[in-house]
Amino acid sequence: MPDNVHPDVTAALDRIRQLRHRIADTQERVDAIRARRPSPSGDILPEVDAMSRLTDLYLAPGTARRYGSEQLAAEIMAAIRDSTADAARQYHAAINVFATDAHQQRTNAAPDR
Repeated sequence: MPDNVHPDVTAALDRIRQLRHRIADTQERVDAIRARRPSPSGDILPEVDAMSRLTDLYLAPGTARRYGSEQLAAEIMAAIRDSTADAARQYHAAINVFATDAHQQRTNAAPDR
């Protein structure tokens, strides 16, 4: 950086760079979120990501034969709902870490008056 840059500008640019890194880290954490909550019977295991998308679905061998269509659908839906709620909890935890870090950064960077 040129020598004629005001120290406040340099400090602001450093804070922006740190913020970009924290945003990228948070995005990586969010992208890695996967929730897998079994159905009430334990025969079905969906995988849901942070955006509530179903990314995988495991049915134990013979599951489709053991249940009627309505009961099977209820098992699948219950497991997806639980997985979605768990993914949302993980997402909010990741975002809260980011928000707490950002607040702490602002508090530490605030000039004394």
